[in-house]
Amino acid sequence: MTESAQPQAYYPDDEIDLRELFATLWRGKWIILLFTVVFAAGGVAYALSKPNIYQATVLLAPAQDEGGAGGLKGQLGGLASLAGISVGGGGGASPTVIAKEVLQSRAFLRDFIHRHDLSVPLIAAKAWDDENQQWVFDREVYDRANEQWQTDEGGKNLAPTDWDMVKKFKNEHLSLSEDKDSGMITLGVKNLAPPVAKDWAEKLVRDINEHMREQDVAEAEARIAYLEKKLSETNIAGMQQVFYQLIENETRTVMLANAQSEYVFKTIDPAVVPQEKSEPKRALICVVATMLGGMLGVLVVFIIAFVRSGNEEQGNL
Repeated sequence: MTESAQPQAYYPDDEIDLRELFATLWRGKWIILLFTVVFAAGGVAYALSKPNIYQATVLLAPAQDEGGAGGLKGQLGGLASLAGISVGGGGGASPTVIAKEVLQSRAFLRDFIHRHDLSVPLIAAKAWDDENQQWVFDREVYDRANEQWQTDEGGKNLAPTDWDMVKKFKNEHLSLSEDKDSGMITLGVKNLAPPVAKDWAEKLVRDINEHMREQDVAEAEARIAYLEKKLSETNIAGMQQVFYQLIENETRTVMLANAQSEYVFKTIDPAVVPQEKSEPKRALICVVATMLGGMLGVLVVFIIAFVRSGNEEQGNL
C-alpha cells in the first residue's frame, strides 16, 4: 500500500511574506538610516533658521446692549413708519457682527496700516533687536539711512502696494476667533517683536471702536438733518410730535456714542507683551522631518527591491 502524497502548501503570488519584507528592510537599513539622518538634519536646520514669532491677544466682549446706542436705533421704528420714513436700525446684523467683518475688511486694514505708518516694519523687517528695541530691516528691500525703498535689478521700485500690505497683515499677523457659547472674541496679533505685537493689538481695538462710533454718529447726524428738514415741511401737530421724538432719539444716539470710549468692543483682558514665542514649533518640525525621511527611505528601499526582482525575473526567462 503506497502512502498518499502529502498536499502541497499553496501560497498565492500576491501574499505578503513578512519575513521577506523584514529581510528587504534589513538589507536597505543603511539607505533608510541615510534618508532619516539627512531629513532630520534638514529639519533641525530649517527649524533653527525660522525666527521666533510672538502673539499678543486681547479678550473682547460686545460693549453694546439693548439699552445702548445700538439699541436706540430701533426704539421708535413704529413712529418712523407712521411718518413714512426709515431711520435705519430695523433688524439686520448686530453691531458686533458688523464690527468683526469691518475689522477684517480690506478698506479698514488699508487705512489702519497707513494711519500708523506700518508699511516699512510690515514688509521690510526681518528681525527685532531686543537689546536696542528697534527693527532690523532687509537692506535689499529698504534703505533705512535714506528712508526709501530699494529697486530690483529691473529698476522696479520695491515699495509695497496696498494689496500686498493688507494680504500680509491678514495672513501672517491678524487672527480673530469667537467663543460661540459666551460670545467672547479673541483678537490676536503675531509679530517678530513682542512689544510691537502688543502695540498693534491695542491699536486695532481702539481704531475699530473709533471707526464704528464715527460711522454711527455720522449716520445719526444725517438722519437728524433729514428729520429736521421734514419737520420744517409739515404743519400737522401729530406729525411734528413724531419728528420731535425721532430727533430726540437720534440725538441720544449721538450723545451716548460720544460718551463711550469702548463703543463696540469692551476689553476684558488687555494685551500684554508676550514672553513666550508662539511659533515656530521647532520640536514638531524636527519630528515630522525625521519621520518623513524614514518613510521616504523605506519607499526607496522597496522601489530598489522591486526593480531588482523584476530584473532577476527577466534574466531567468
